[in-house]
Amino acid sequence: MQSNTSTVTSSTTAKLAVRRWWWAIMPIVFITYSLAYLDRANYGFASAAGINSDLGISKGLSSLIGALFFLGYFFFQIPGAIYAERRSVKKLVFWSLILRGACAALTGMVSNIPSLMAIRFVLGVVEATVMPAMLVFIANCFTKSERSRANTFLILGNPVTVLWMSVVSGYLVNSFGWRHMFHRRGLARRGLGGEIWWFVVKDKPAQVKIGSACRKRAISMQRCMPSSLRSSR
Repeated sequence: MQSNTSTVTSSTTAKLAVRRWWWAIMPIVFITYSLAYLDRANYGFASAAGINSDLGISKGLSSLIGALFFLGYFFFQIPGAIYAERRSVKKLVFWSLILRGACAALTGMVSNIPSLMAIRFVLGVVEATVMPAMLVFIANCFTKSERSRANTFLILGNPVTVLWMSVVSGYLVNSFGWRHMFHRRGLARRGLGGEIWWFVVKDKPAQVKIGSACRKRAISMQRCMPSSLRSSR
């Protein structure tokens, strides 16, 4: 009887530890990826708010400016994944947050089309690192059986962002204009977003203060195990 009670207690403690681990990791991952999607869509709200007429951008040129973002995204996503895997997710995403905030703030100050085109391309480059970095981070922090669920929460950031982004962006452009929308979001991301990420996130499970040693060891063992052995388990 005593053995059964102890087993139940241990099982409950393990579940609570897993739950705490999820609540420590997933919110920051979810918010960071949501902010990345926000940067991608801001130009559409600015177009509706008058950036095209203010800068003299034609419909065809507006499409080209939008495509420049994805050009930078295309070329730098794989290098971003390699850096995240071999070096540091924490540093990569931190600098991505800082540079994305700078690009957003600079977009609010542009006065000519070439500057806007350059900023949109650079924004695509720095945002390209976020998705692969998040996937590497999830692989570092969760066991193999948990990763599909963690990835689902990550991707869920896209539709959730659209829900609240439309309201906030509509209010900002209606009350202050498209320039102020970029300024406010850029400064907030450089300060609040970058600082929170830097002080909260760790590269490896062993560096996280919460979580049992057993869980951290299990994640580390799966990361270090050869792929042939992982697939046979």
